[in-house]
Amino acid sequence: MRYFIEFSYNGKNYFGYQVQPNQISVQEALETALSTILREKIKTTGAGRTDTGVHAKKIFAHFDTEKNLPPQLSERLNAFLPPDISIHCIFSVPDELHARFSAIYRTYEYYIYQGKSPFHTDFSWQLRKKKLDVDKMNEACKILLEYEDFSSFAKVGGDNKTNLCNLYKAEWEVVGDQLKFTISANRFLRNMVRAIVGTMVDVGLGKLHPTDLRAIIENKNRNSAGSSAPPQGLFLVDVGYPHF
Repeated sequence: MRYFIEFSYNGKNYFGYQVQPNQISVQEALETALSTILREKIKTTGAGRTDTGVHAKKIFAHFDTEKNLPPQLSERLNAFLPPDISIHCIFSVPDELHARFSAIYRTYEYYIYQGKSPFHTDFSWQLRKKKLDVDKMNEACKILLEYEDFSSFAKVGGDNKTNLCNLYKAEWEVVGDQLKFTISANRFLRNMVRAIVGTMVDVGLGKLHPTDLRAIIENKNRNSAGSSAPPQGLFLVDVGYPHF
């Protein structure tokens, strides 16, 4: 049978979600906990491959087993796992449902704090003494939504078969003492969101005009876009599937 796990994690101490040679990953911690409790080798497949230091408020992974799951498995996993990984629920799904390939959308949020605070250090990009023009950044977002080829924001040397993505939402808003960028699409390229955020910040600082985004995207060259924003401000916040 196939099961889905809904969980979240603070990515500060991990080299991304996916297993990495000689490095600690969220996937490794999750599989170790599952294998120990279920007393069989468990392999998981995640909905996404977040980079080093990136967080997830809501993400799914699937695993297969012929065993009946023990009662209160979520609670037992939470007792076994470190404090920075939390299991929300585990439920059975049809065998053909795939955590990564069956997803129809993913949503990320990126947080910027325009100042210095020890309470935002691990969860935002702190831009001191720099005021961003949010209206200009949202003008650039509207242009972003006109395109499908995001080669200019893809990590060089990535293993993408295509750089085409369908964007559903891209928007900046002020939330309390922070700026929040929300972006949703059917799929994302590696490092894409952080590259977009870095370019948007250049717009907000007046280094780029919103309309400059057209030439950047149409060049289809990573060197045309801005620098990547640091990872700690990025959160995967939702993954959608056809039936839930």
